[in-house]
This record gives sequence, structure tokens and C-alpha cells, in this order.
Amino acid sequence: MAESTLWWLATGGVIVAELLTGTFYLLMLGVGCAAGALAAHLGWNVATQMVLAALVGGGAVVVWHLRQMRSHKEAPAQSNVNVNLDIGETVQIDGWNADGTADVHYRGARWTAIHRAGVAPGTGPHRVAELVGNRLLVDKF
Repeated sequence: MAESTLWWLATGGVIVAELLTGTFYLLMLGVGCAAGALAAHLGWNVATQMVLAALVGGGAVVVWHLRQMRSHKEAPAQSNVNVNLDIGETVQIDGWNADGTADVHYRGARWTAIHRAGVAPGTGPHRVAELVGNRLLVDKF
């Protein structure tokens, strides 16, 4: 069997494994196997094919990982709208207590709202910015 055929079979096997697991990194390794197959078609020796496949596949994995690390700057869970659906909702504050909290009626229950440190509390509509324990951290509109 030709060397290029073995590389194409390896490429297909890695891609099937990627489809079964959903790991995008395996697809990058499949690209490396395809580079090895192309090197075999060009008549390069086996050592060069393996080095090329390793460099292309490994390089693609490293590039993809670095790209993912830069783009995944998600907010912490307490202020992430994808985790807490309360983030961004509006509450009405009629008055603040002496301890810096306010009782608000939200989602059919009484909640305790707090304001950011250094911000003077005011009445009226506020936006929920974060959940701190079981308290709503709110910002004035």
C-alpha cells in the first residue's frame, strides 16, 4: 500500500474520532495528517512526511489553543448573563435602608439590593449588574 494511502487513512480516522468526540483539536491533527499525505504524493521520504505532519498538526493545535485562550475572556459567574439570567433586569427601588441595602420586589419575591461601593444610592429604576450571594448588586440607570 502506498505511503500516501496510509496518510489519507490516518486523516480519515482522526476526522472520524473528531466527529465522535467533538474535539476540534483532533481536526487540527487531521490537517497535519493531510500534510503528511501531500508530502508522500510529492515523493518526500517518510521521515520528512512525519516531521511535516507533526509540525503542521502540532502548530495548528497550538495556534487554535492560543486563539481560544484569547477569546474566552468571560465574566465571572456572578456577573455573567449566560449564567445568571437576572443580570440586566430592571428593579424599582423606592428607598434605601441605613445599612446601604434596599428591599425590592423582584420575580414575585422580596430581594435585598445593594449598590456599588463609592456610589451614592438613589431611588428609581436600577439595573441588576451582579449577584453577590443572594443579593442583587444594582446600578442606577
